[in-house]
Amino acid sequence: MTQRTVTRVFVVDDDPHLLELLALNLRADGLEVEAFDHGLDVCERAAIEAPDVIVLDVMLPDRDGLSVLRELKHDPDTRDIPVVLLTAKATDEEVWAGWSAGADYYITKPFELDELLRFIDRLGRYT
Repeated sequence: MTQRTVTRVFVVDDDPHLLELLALNLRADGLEVEAFDHGLDVCERAAIEAPDVIVLDVMLPDRDGLSVLRELKHDPDTRDIPVVLLTAKATDEEVWAGWSAGADYYITKPFELDELLRFIDRLGRYT
Protein backbone atom coordinates (compact mmCIF):
# COMPACT_ATOMS: atom_id res chain seq x y z
CA MET A 1 0.00 0.00 0.00
CA THR A 2 1.28 3.48 -0.91
CA GLN A 3 1.76 5.95 1.91
CA ARG A 4 -0.46 9.02 1.64
CA THR A 5 1.42 12.17 0.65
CA VAL A 6 -1.46 14.47 1.56
CA THR A 7 -1.28 14.86 5.32
CA ARG A 8 -2.17 18.45 6.24
CA VAL A 9 -5.58 19.97 5.50
CA PHE A 10 -6.98 23.44 6.22
CA VAL A 11 -10.78 23.45 6.60
CA VAL A 12 -12.61 26.79 6.41
CA ASP A 13 -16.33 26.96 7.24
CA ASP A 14 -18.41 29.27 9.41
CA ASP A 15 -20.78 26.51 10.55
CA PRO A 16 -19.24 25.29 13.84
CA HIS A 17 -21.02 21.93 13.71
CA LEU A 18 -19.87 21.16 10.17
CA LEU A 19 -16.37 22.42 10.93
CA GLU A 20 -16.14 20.08 13.92
CA LEU A 21 -17.61 17.16 11.96
CA LEU A 22 -15.17 17.65 9.09
CA ALA A 23 -12.19 18.03 11.41
CA LEU A 24 -13.10 14.91 13.41
CA ASN A 25 -13.65 12.78 10.32
CA LEU A 26 -10.53 13.96 8.51
CA ARG A 27 -8.45 13.38 11.65
CA ALA A 28 -9.99 9.91 12.00
CA ASP A 29 -8.78 9.25 8.46
CA GLY A 30 -5.24 10.10 9.54
CA LEU A 31 -5.02 13.69 8.36
CA GLU A 32 -3.69 16.66 10.31
CA VAL A 33 -6.40 19.34 10.30
CA GLU A 34 -6.36 23.04 11.05
CA ALA A 35 -9.86 24.52 11.26
CA PHE A 36 -10.85 28.13 10.53
CA ASP A 37 -14.30 29.66 11.06
CA HIS A 38 -13.50 32.72 8.92
CA GLY A 39 -11.47 33.55 5.83
CA LEU A 40 -9.28 36.43 6.99
CA ASP A 41 -6.20 34.51 8.12
CA VAL A 42 -6.31 31.62 5.68
CA CYS A 43 -4.16 33.06 2.88
CA GLU A 44 -1.41 34.29 5.19
CA ARG A 45 -1.36 31.05 7.18
CA ALA A 46 -1.37 28.95 4.00
CA ALA A 47 1.68 30.84 2.71
CA ILE A 48 3.52 30.12 5.96
CA GLU A 49 2.33 26.59 6.74
CA ALA A 50 1.77 25.19 3.21
CA PRO A 51 -1.12 22.75 3.75
CA ASP A 52 -1.50 19.95 1.22
CA VAL A 53 -5.13 20.89 0.50
CA ILE A 54 -7.65 23.54 1.58
CA VAL A 55 -11.36 22.80 1.96
CA LEU A 56 -13.12 26.16 1.65
CA ASP A 57 -16.72 27.31 2.06
CA VAL A 58 -17.87 30.12 -0.23
CA MET A 59 -20.17 31.85 2.25
CA LEU A 60 -18.10 33.17 5.15
CA PRO A 61 -19.02 35.94 7.58
CA ASP A 62 -16.01 38.17 7.03
CA ARG A 63 -14.88 37.51 3.50
CA ASP A 64 -16.29 35.77 0.46
CA GLY A 65 -14.68 32.37 -0.08
CA LEU A 66 -14.22 33.08 -3.78
CA SER A 67 -12.06 36.11 -2.95
CA VAL A 68 -10.00 33.88 -0.63
CA LEU A 69 -9.65 31.37 -3.46
CA ARG A 70 -8.58 34.05 -5.95
CA GLU A 71 -5.97 35.37 -3.54
CA LEU A 72 -4.62 31.88 -2.91
CA LYS A 73 -4.34 31.18 -6.64
CA HIS A 74 -2.74 34.58 -7.34
CA ASP A 75 0.00 34.24 -4.71
CA PRO A 76 3.10 32.32 -5.93
CA ASP A 77 3.49 30.80 -2.44
CA THR A 78 -0.01 29.27 -2.41
CA ARG A 79 -1.14 28.95 -6.03
CA ASP A 80 -0.29 25.25 -6.24
CA ILE A 81 -2.20 24.27 -3.11
CA PRO A 82 -5.34 22.40 -4.25
CA VAL A 83 -8.56 24.05 -3.07
CA VAL A 84 -11.85 22.20 -2.71
CA LEU A 85 -14.89 24.44 -2.56
CA LEU A 86 -17.42 22.84 -0.22
CA THR A 87 -20.54 24.99 -0.41
CA ALA A 88 -24.30 25.21 -0.60
CA LYS A 89 -23.90 27.35 -3.73
CA ALA A 90 -25.21 24.94 -6.36
CA THR A 91 -26.66 26.85 -9.31
CA ASP A 92 -24.86 26.56 -12.64
CA GLU A 93 -23.66 30.16 -12.36
CA GLU A 94 -22.35 29.65 -8.81
CA VAL A 95 -20.54 26.44 -9.71
CA TRP A 96 -19.03 28.10 -12.80
CA ALA A 97 -17.91 31.05 -10.65
CA GLY A 98 -16.10 28.61 -8.36
CA TRP A 99 -14.34 26.85 -11.22
CA SER A 100 -13.48 30.19 -12.81
CA ALA A 101 -11.98 31.47 -9.57
CA GLY A 102 -9.57 28.52 -9.60
CA ALA A 103 -11.21 25.70 -7.62
CA ASP A 104 -9.53 22.34 -8.05
CA TYR A 105 -12.72 20.54 -7.04
CA TYR A 106 -16.29 21.62 -6.24
CA ILE A 107 -18.59 19.80 -3.83
CA THR A 108 -22.09 21.00 -3.01
CA LYS A 109 -23.77 20.66 0.38
CA PRO A 110 -25.28 18.38 1.47
CA PHE A 111 -22.35 16.15 0.58
CA GLU A 112 -20.89 12.72 1.15
CA LEU A 113 -17.70 12.71 3.21
CA ASP A 114 -16.42 9.83 1.08
CA GLU A 115 -16.38 12.10 -1.99
CA LEU A 116 -14.10 14.57 -0.21
CA LEU A 117 -11.84 11.77 1.06
CA ARG A 118 -11.62 10.22 -2.42
CA PHE A 119 -10.49 13.55 -3.87
CA ILE A 120 -7.89 14.00 -1.12
CA ASP A 121 -6.63 10.46 -1.73
CA ARG A 122 -6.46 11.13 -5.47
CA LEU A 123 -4.38 14.25 -4.80
CA GLY A 124 -1.97 12.12 -2.81
CA ARG A 125 -1.36 9.85 -5.77
CA TYR A 126 -0.35 12.73 -8.05
CA THR A 127 1.70 14.97 -5.78
